[in-house]
Amino acid sequence: MKKNTICLWYNHDAEAAAQFYAQTFPDSTVGAVHRAPSDYPDGKEGEVLTVEFTVCGVPCIGLNGGETFKHSEAFSFQISTEDQEETDRYWNAIVEGGGEESQCGWCKDKWGLSWQITPRVLSDAMIQGGAIAKRAFEAMMQMRKIDVAAIEAAVNGQAV
Repeated sequence: MKKNTICLWYNHDAEAAAQFYAQTFPDSTVGAVHRAPSDYPDGKEGEVLTVEFTVCGVPCIGLNGGETFKHSEAFSFQISTEDQEETDRYWNAIVEGGGEESQCGWCKDKWGLSWQITPRVLSDAMIQGGAIAKRAFEAMMQMRKIDVAAIEAAVNGQAV
């Protein structure tokens, strides 16, 4: 186990979530699946208790803790994309897999975990600051899934 691992709480479906992430994102895998050695408040002996997995190289553990806690936007994975095709692929996989759209490149998977699907052109514009960042930011604020061409147009000072 890594020195620092993100632990994500699921309601009995951590293994399914880990499998989805491994199939959807590069450098993502499912590792060890650990079963409960005895009954616990939200589960029975032998049921999947934790699942070790990585998402884009980030080590995680999914804990099947039951319904007590829910995911919120206070935690999200931010996935950097190179172009519209990659942006569409990740966004669509999450949303069409039972998730939901939100604003400004954010969406939630069917387990309620938040994702920011962020094209590099947007990140680069924000780093530049000034008028370029302002135009890119204002364009982004009108979007759900990020439209790379619209961000590029905003960066270049063209009407969106």
